[in-house]
Amino acid sequence: MKNAHKILLGGAPEGYDAYLLLQELAKGQPILHIARDDKRMSAMRAALMVLKPDSVVIVFPAWDCLPYDRVSPNPEISAQRMASLAWLVTQDQTTGPFIVLTTVGAATQKLPALEVIKTTSFRADVGTRINESKLKAFLNNMGFSPVTTVREPGEYALRGGIVDIFPPGDTGPVRLDFFGDVLDGARRFDPDSQRTIEKLNSVDFAPVSEVILDENAITRFRQNYRIEFGTAGSNDPLYEAVSAGRKHQGMEHWLGFFHEKLESLFDYIPKATVMLDDQTQAMRLARWASIADQYDARKEALGAKGRLDSVYKPSSPELLYLDDAAFEGAISDRRVIQFSPNPQPPGPNVLDAEGRMGRNFSSERQQESISLFSALHDHIKALRRNNQVVIASWSHGARERLFGLIKDQGINDAVALDDLRTLPLGKGGLFLVLWPLDQGFIAPGFAVLSEQDILGDRLISKPRKKRKAENFINEINALSVGDLVVHVEHGVGRYNGLQTITALGAPHDCLSLEYADNARLYLPVENIELLSRYGHEEGLLDRLGSGAWQAKKARLKARIREIAEKLMRIAAERHLRHAPVLEAPDAMWEAFAARFPYQETDDQLSAIQDVISDLEAGRPMDRLVVGDVGFGKTEVAMRAAFVAALAGMQVAVICPTTLLARQHYRSFAERFRGFPINLRPLSRFVSVKEANDTRAGLSDGRIDICIGTHALLAKGISFKNLGLLIIDEEQHFGVVHKEHLKAMRAEVHVLTLTATPIPRTLQMSLTGVRDLSIIATPPIDRLAIRTYVSEFDPITLREALLRERYRGGQSFFVVPRISDLPDIEAFLTEQVPEVRYIIAHGQLAAGELDDRMNAFYDGKYDVLVATTIVESGLDIPTANTMIIHRADMFGLSQLYQIRGRVGRAKTRAYCFLTTKPRAPMTPQASRRLQLLATLDSLGAGFNLASHDLDQRGAGNLLGEEQSGHIKEVGFELYQSMLEETISKIRSGELQGLTDMDEQWAPSINLGVPVMIPETYVPDLDLRLGLYRRLSTLSRKVELEGFAAELIDRFGPIPREVTTLMAVVRIKSMCKMAGIAKLDAGPKGATVQFYKDNYANPAGLVDFITAHLGKARVKDNKIVVMFDWPSEHDRIKGAFALAKDLAQKARAPKNTDPKS
Repeated sequence: MKNAHKILLGGAPEGYDAYLLLQELAKGQPILHIARDDKRMSAMRAALMVLKPDSVVIVFPAWDCLPYDRVSPNPEISAQRMASLAWLVTQDQTTGPFIVLTTVGAATQKLPALEVIKTTSFRADVGTRINESKLKAFLNNMGFSPVTTVREPGEYALRGGIVDIFPPGDTGPVRLDFFGDVLDGARRFDPDSQRTIEKLNSVDFAPVSEVILDENAITRFRQNYRIEFGTAGSNDPLYEAVSAGRKHQGMEHWLGFFHEKLESLFDYIPKATVMLDDQTQAMRLARWASIADQYDARKEALGAKGRLDSVYKPSSPELLYLDDAAFEGAISDRRVIQFSPNPQPPGPNVLDAEGRMGRNFSSERQQESISLFSALHDHIKALRRNNQVVIASWSHGARERLFGLIKDQGINDAVALDDLRTLPLGKGGLFLVLWPLDQGFIAPGFAVLSEQDILGDRLISKPRKKRKAENFINEINALSVGDLVVHVEHGVGRYNGLQTITALGAPHDCLSLEYADNARLYLPVENIELLSRYGHEEGLLDRLGSGAWQAKKARLKARIREIAEKLMRIAAERHLRHAPVLEAPDAMWEAFAARFPYQETDDQLSAIQDVISDLEAGRPMDRLVVGDVGFGKTEVAMRAAFVAALAGMQVAVICPTTLLARQHYRSFAERFRGFPINLRPLSRFVSVKEANDTRAGLSDGRIDICIGTHALLAKGISFKNLGLLIIDEEQHFGVVHKEHLKAMRAEVHVLTLTATPIPRTLQMSLTGVRDLSIIATPPIDRLAIRTYVSEFDPITLREALLRERYRGGQSFFVVPRISDLPDIEAFLTEQVPEVRYIIAHGQLAAGELDDRMNAFYDGKYDVLVATTIVESGLDIPTANTMIIHRADMFGLSQLYQIRGRVGRAKTRAYCFLTTKPRAPMTPQASRRLQLLATLDSLGAGFNLASHDLDQRGAGNLLGEEQSGHIKEVGFELYQSMLEETISKIRSGELQGLTDMDEQWAPSINLGVPVMIPETYVPDLDLRLGLYRRLSTLSRKVELEGFAAELIDRFGPIPREVTTLMAVVRIKSMCKMAGIAKLDAGPKGATVQFYKDNYANPAGLVDFITAHLGKARVKDNKIVVMFDWPSEHDRIKGAFALAKDLAQKARAPKNTDPKS
């Protein structure tokens, strides 16, 4: 039946539709707005925030996975859906009208019934009794996952009387304190620092998943599954997991089997008016067709022989989705308004809202003869006669810039507004507001111009909650049993776990290390800083007590010394040279900057600032800009090139491959159009005639900027006055090319761009020899890459490749080894015959490889099947699906680099990390993949690079010889030795060949328990991490801060931990005093100095005379007699003793207490 209440509202372009929605809201009924997709939904939300920021808006997103997928929806999305449903259930819906924004996908999918959500949400008030085992069961059933440290929605951690929970919604995680079974306190904490932010009186919990795994649901699932598919065999992982009460990836797709009945979103808001976005009906029907199609494909695959994947039994589409009839039925008795951006032919129930699309200035942008801004001026003037005119900018920076550009056109009366509530009625005004609008519109009484209409495509990010970068590195740096470690004094051993050892009658936590011939070494936890990771998975163990390790270290020390001095010399010589001062004229600079389609991030602005001030300094610049893939390093380079070219110098841009050179040439040509600058490409793709002309132009100075491959480094090329050299993706040039680049011109400014810096360059910048700018904030919302980790599944992959092909895009298929290529070829020819693919790998001849990459770049093929060569800076905006075969075989930073090849345009990008079906992964591999799936919102390239140093070691700093040294002593130790040497040479401390063995730690025995008890911090990795942090603290303030954090996170501090912290303070005093061993007991203490040597012998004599009769020297030790009966006395006494000796060691002879 046709809906009698349905109105077709024409003339409602994007942006204006939000205004019309608010008019409808004023009638007093709640509104359910169904957008075409998530992008349109967020656009509507942004518009509502501008037009009426105080309106109540509930967002209900769709799952971010395909129907019949093997993966579950993203936990954050599930949590947000559940939080919205809980709100709808608990709100008394008479509180005033509200808006629910959702998408076609979410509105056509069934949900758990209203009653289920009502009964599963619960509130905990401080001071009430709560049964802890019931709470734990509730959390497990509701889909929360147990972890050791809570960082993401849907996680919880139990630690004795303290429970951390991250409920769904945007309130953040909470910490519950139990005293017995009474809830003693509740507080909100910050997931990054794990410290409390505020106290709460009550906490609300809702499920985080639509599947509620209680016993009834499991029984119901098993019955339905058996009825539907017959007996479930033992090889059905889904059935096995659910029967055991475990979560299984993708189990949400069988939602109907878990619940008695399912309802839809319409049942949650019975009275709401439904407003439909343009083209929703077409979207809905297409979606239903694709769901049915996927169901058929899964059904068919069930019967297929010789399958590559494990079994998948699909439930019928009607169980989870609303078909056309069901959807029409749900909205039949409601008021429905269907928007259309264009005016509609008149008819019954058709209205015209009189809004029209705005004007787009793209033709003026393309033509160089017309001034874009004077055309804009005329247009604004015409509009102001009858309307209030609003210009919508994407960011504060862009709004400022537009202000300036309008002023230049002589319009001085523009006003900035925070939102449009304060927009006065009338006509003739000009207002600037922040509103990320795609396209402007003209409506009765007011006209809106979008910044995109004027300046071309903008891409913008909404700032996302960032997980702190350190957290990732800490997570990967955790020591796990079996790792190889390096002990400064004894060499490479294997870490076998924490053990509690009784020393002098008191328990003491030690790390157990195994060396060659099964020798054991126990290292007290407070000296954990003597250990560093070896950085390779394999290696030979050293022998305890043999001189080989010390000899190795001594050899390396001499070598490091040479490297460091050579490096310092290079850096010092650069400081003495002069380079021309380069500056750009202001007005042109502003116009050039305004053409940049993104909002510059803070990091990017500071990198640009650094580069510009380097160019103005009159010294040769040597700056490394490290930015993640797609984080806008190229823009930094363009601005530098612009300054240099306008100052009359030549610029050379050098890329490792012809493809990159072509890409850069295109983007440079686009950005520099209309400026008096002559650009030329130079690579194999340029005809001989043009190439010769370019070479001539470079030597006689006609050409300002030349972009090419290392052909630019060839012998026959000379520049008339080269002023700036830009090197892109430095990690792909060989050492010889790099040396050639260095020698090219000592007085040239050099700017190097790289995404994951190779350890060698990173190391240099870390050790303070090169200038470094890091761009770590993602410019456009990088949730753009949806990452799925699942086993190899032909159906999902076929679906993904075809979906990409039908939306006009391309895909990458990356394999770890050349030997995997035939399997993938077979898969593509049999399962996805529709796509055209091309193969690329490193064993092809360079020219052939280049031709294939270029053919793919030009869109001649749909899929590029390649080995890891796609890692290097390819930028193909149309490629937005990435499948990585056997992802468990790649390293973390490799995976990150490869994944960064997609998601560079405005379309949603997908990345599938596939693993071998039913084959166990190594724990490291599964940790890597889990990490990558959560690494969504981070500019993690830099962190991964520094982490990757551990895993691959770094090349030798001075070019040719690759360093075998790192193999010998492990990466972290090598790095710290090098940094130390450089800083010592810098401060002038290292002149002669002094002995620089700094790394030792005092051994302290007080016969008191020193440990973090397992009952206090049950999780081993967490305990180790705390030990590691503690070993780096020495000052009283730092230790007090650490103690406060422990109390906050784990409850009152036990005695053992207090003594551990006291021992750490005594240790730092001992180190100053040069005490290698301090043993204390009830009757006093014995002290032994490091290398039997005290910095100030006269002070020692003073000490002994001061304690006459109590202190004496015996066998190179000092024996001090005191009466220290209790543990407390011993701790205080030992500290006083160490402090006294430390002060006496600081004689005029040696001013540095740490040496």
